[in-house]
Amino acid sequence: MKKLAIVVAGGPAPGINSVIGAATIRARLSGVEVLGIQDGFKWLAEGDISHVVPLTIEDTSRIHFRGGSYIGISRANPTRSPEHLQRTLDALDKLDVGMLITIGGDGTATLAQIISEKTRGKIRVIHVPKTIDNDIDLPYDTSTFGFQTARHVGVEIVKNLMVDAKTTHRWYFVVAQGRKAGHLALSIGKAVGATVTLIPEEFRGKRVSFATVVDILAGSVIKRLSYGRQDGIAMIAEGLADCIDPEDLSRHTELPRDHMGNIHVAEINLGEVLEKAVKERLARLGIKATLISKSIGYEVRCADPIPLDMEYTRDLGHCAARYIIEGGTEAVVSMINGRFLPLSFQDMKDPATGRPRVRMVDIDSDRYRIARVFMLRLKREDLDRPEELARYAAVTHLTPEAFREQFFHLVKDEAQEDAVVAPGVLSTTGGPAGGAAR
Repeated sequence: MKKLAIVVAGGPAPGINSVIGAATIRARLSGVEVLGIQDGFKWLAEGDISHVVPLTIEDTSRIHFRGGSYIGISRANPTRSPEHLQRTLDALDKLDVGMLITIGGDGTATLAQIISEKTRGKIRVIHVPKTIDNDIDLPYDTSTFGFQTARHVGVEIVKNLMVDAKTTHRWYFVVAQGRKAGHLALSIGKAVGATVTLIPEEFRGKRVSFATVVDILAGSVIKRLSYGRQDGIAMIAEGLADCIDPEDLSRHTELPRDHMGNIHVAEINLGEVLEKAVKERLARLGIKATLISKSIGYEVRCADPIPLDMEYTRDLGHCAARYIIEGGTEAVVSMINGRFLPLSFQDMKDPATGRPRVRMVDIDSDRYRIARVFMLRLKREDLDRPEELARYAAVTHLTPEAFREQFFHLVKDEAQEDAVVAPGVLSTTGGPAGGAAR
């Protein structure tokens, strides 16, 4: 039987080692030799097969406790040139690889399928979806591995920031990783009770002006101040930068781009840019506020996995090895309600892009609507209630009419919120229950 190779690509996520360990144990018990490809596809793309290590049960049986990747990781993508792709295929052939388990995100899944197609099925491939962004379109709201640990560690960080914010009377603008989707920012924000959370999905695919984002955050600071609180936490998804008109955003910061010319949102100091702009906006209203930006992502993606991810990823690794050894190929591994479910690459593709579909936050769900109820942000009903309007105007040294004129653009398209739980259980109003108590 040909050898089974395991390769990790993309960015780190808690639980990688659990997949590697469980897949190795399952394969070795079946008499299959296992190779660990070091540093993703970096060396294979150069035709270098010296960065490969044999994986044994003895080596990997306890690596699931720790974060990081036992065999390294990289973002090297051999498909960027025909030469690199061919070198990769030749290297796998020299290594006598007939089965390949890839651990990564949507780009790695696409590469795995290309390897299968180019070798005409001589190399069977199975992909284990990994990302703390939680944006791979798995069924039934199943998390990608690493997401739950990233949320857990992120919550602990933000809890400490909340105490510091209250103690020192300041606001923190916390930017969470999420290249396209806002799952991590929303889940951390909702768990800790962040004052406000901004995710790209709330704009429903439309471009938004930089001034609108600034005013949403400034409005939350003002509303909070009107109830006597100078502190707060704003959770912001890094993918929000993709929603802002690029020409507009470029007036405030340099826009780094990737090799395809797309804006590289992870390299934009979004928190710092918004911190400066909101501070200036508040200053024009006569408000002096202490705002601090903080990005979290690198702190969470190599954390030791929590038990939930530890068990989950051991299941994924076991099923990936079992399925590929038994002849399975071109599938993504998933666990649904405790049962293994292989998802074909074709079924997961977005016909428009040819790449795996991106799972976005469903902003029409009760889960999101409840999160919005608990956020402290200006609402249409706030500006329609004279007593509330007067309260905010007083903070900004404006007349109620002038305040409404400046901030009404945030709520002009807002429909009256529907109740999201049983009547009487939770108020949807933006008055003291949604302000001073927080």
